[in-house]
Amino acid sequence: MEQEVSLWAWVLWFLKVLVLALLIGIPFLVTVVLVSQALYAKVLRKVEKKLEEKYRKGFTLIEVLVVLIILGLIAAIIVPRITGRVDEAKIEQTKIQMKAIKNALEQYKLDNGFYPTTEQGLKALVEKPATPPVPKKWRRYLDKVPRDAWGREFIYISPGVNNPFELRSLGPDGEEGTEDDLDVWKI
Repeated sequence: MEQEVSLWAWVLWFLKVLVLALLIGIPFLVTVVLVSQALYAKVLRKVEKKLEEKYRKGFTLIEVLVVLIILGLIAAIIVPRITGRVDEAKIEQTKIQMKAIKNALEQYKLDNGFYPTTEQGLKALVEKPATPPVPKKWRRYLDKVPRDAWGREFIYISPGVNNPFELRSLGPDGEEGTEDDLDVWKI
């Protein structure tokens, strides 16, 4: 009981020292460290020796298990939150890229009167196509052909079935025709 009280007394003393150090500054903190070292050499070393004598065997199995359970609970709470955010961020990044490609395709059509063909692909936005129909007023519309957030190429088909062109990403699972696919006309 006495050791618990003295432990709390040391904890409270340490907190007070920290508050004072923050208020007064680094010179005071340096002084406190020097005084603390001297105090440790005289008083706390005796307490440390008593604790070492009492607990020479190390940690008990129960203590180790409690620590592992606490770490497991923390990981179970934090990891899903982090991984969920990463997937959401990749989906948003892909949507933004698709909108930028759509805008570049619209500019291409305004300049040339038609969209690039499926054969020309999105590469027509970066370098002038050599296959017909060759655009007469071509200019560079994008710096490079973008990939989705998962590193895969976008699917571009022109002309599209229900729209002038189709622009899709296979989404997180990388499989075509699943519900996580992203379509430029549905975002």
